[in-house]
Amino acid sequence: MKKISFSIFVFFSILLFCSLGTWQVYRLQWKLNLISEINNGLKSEPISFSKNNIKNYQKVKFTGTFNFEKQIYLYSLNNSGAPGYEVLTPLKTQFNEILLINRGWIKKDLKNSSEINSINKNKFSGILKKIIKPNPFKPDNDLENNIWYSLNLEDLKTFTGFEIGNYILHLQDSHNEMIKPKIITPNLPNNHLKYAITWYSVALSILVYFLYFKKKQ
Repeated sequence: MKKISFSIFVFFSILLFCSLGTWQVYRLQWKLNLISEINNGLKSEPISFSKNNIKNYQKVKFTGTFNFEKQIYLYSLNNSGAPGYEVLTPLKTQFNEILLINRGWIKKDLKNSSEINSINKNKFSGILKKIIKPNPFKPDNDLENNIWYSLNLEDLKTFTGFEIGNYILHLQDSHNEMIKPKIITPNLPNNHLKYAITWYSVALSILVYFLYFKKKQ
């Protein structure tokens, strides 16, 4: 009975590690497709924004007016790990469409500063990016104090009063020295192949040792 239980445990472990390896292969393909999508978007020529040509990582150009009263502050760390906020501002285009614009990152003490809203132009260009599903482990957004940890359409509508689409637009130039634009790059961490090989190797090792001890018995 013990031998049967041990064999079941061994084959269950092999199946588990093979499943983890296969999941990493799927993740690898997803990451490669994403990198390709970003590359294609970054190489594209900017087109005039309209709701009919929305595409992930598409470069667009547009004219509009910012609504600073409904500005959102999304908690974020910069490349050096310093805490601050990404400044997200609704913009009304010349066609009366509402766009949520990520203008870039600011230091924490610049939150609510009027100086970050000093922009002397109304023609812009940027990159569209789809709003992803919020991480369930992040804190809830503090709408009362305008401190956000994730973006979801329900909170966006409650706070701004606007119907915000599934895309956010990242400005390529913040047009304000106090704001550092968020750089979109295809250089994403991609260790899925290494993880897949690791899990498959563990499964194979378990199988080899199990057959070895079976043979000795």
